[in-house]
Amino acid sequence: MNSQRIRKALTGKVALLFLLALLPFYPSPAGAAAKGTPGDQQNLTFVLVHGAWVDASFWDETAAELRKMGHTVYTPEYAGHGGDKNTMVTHEQVTKSVADFIKQKDLHDIILLGHSFGGSVVQKTAELVPERVKRLVFFDAFVPLDGQSVADQFPAPVQLLFEGLLKASGNNTIMLPYPLFRDVFVNTATTEEAQALYKKVIPEPAGPAFQKLDLKKFYSLDLPKSYLFLTEDMVLPQGAAGGWHPGQSGHLGMFRYIEGTGDHLTTVHTKPAAIAGKIVQASRE
Repeated sequence: MNSQRIRKALTGKVALLFLLALLPFYPSPAGAAAKGTPGDQQNLTFVLVHGAWVDASFWDETAAELRKMGHTVYTPEYAGHGGDKNTMVTHEQVTKSVADFIKQKDLHDIILLGHSFGGSVVQKTAELVPERVKRLVFFDAFVPLDGQSVADQFPAPVQLLFEGLLKASGNNTIMLPYPLFRDVFVNTATTEEAQALYKKVIPEPAGPAFQKLDLKKFYSLDLPKSYLFLTEDMVLPQGAAGGWHPGQSGHLGMFRYIEGTGDHLTTVHTKPAAIAGKIVQASRE
């Protein structure tokens, strides 16, 4: 074999070895179609914390979609909700119940996500188990500053309304009146969807929302944060300094911003695949 043929043979072998070395880094076409882009292939562990006036079943449809995508999902129920009928529950008890769940399941590298009132729960839970948290995600969520309550984030007329409903309840709860629920919480729903969702509304123990929270430790934590905002969510004034974004999100300092469409309570039920996709965008590296 002359020298030119030897060089060609060696060049071919080197190229083949190079291609074989790269193969593990390239999914097959079938795998790519099934799993999406490489950035979507992370298997994440989610702990989803619901907000006020609902229970952990709020996440059923969205959690199912996340599991279809290959992720692990936990939806803990917290104190004063579900089977716990204690209407005098405190914010500390709510937070402890979520942190205890995380410890009992021995969860690590979690995406800890809070929706609405759940944002304040996520803040305080992160203080208790920071070493177990990979990223915090706030989904149309309240983010009180140190010394504030969730109720402090409401516009003044809403605070007065809720204080009146609390006094009228006689059992330390607040129940959403249907007109407020229909126009503000489920504004994109059909009439039938709104009526069905209202049947699931639970009177909310009021104490935790009115508690002033010591959040000094939270604001000292060096944890990655994301804010997921749905542009049709009318629970806080749109585009105002006190709105979800940038009002609440701006409290986080540096954060990843993800935007979607939908309202406060409807879209997780009616478009769970879209919401799951946005949650993954907010959560992945």
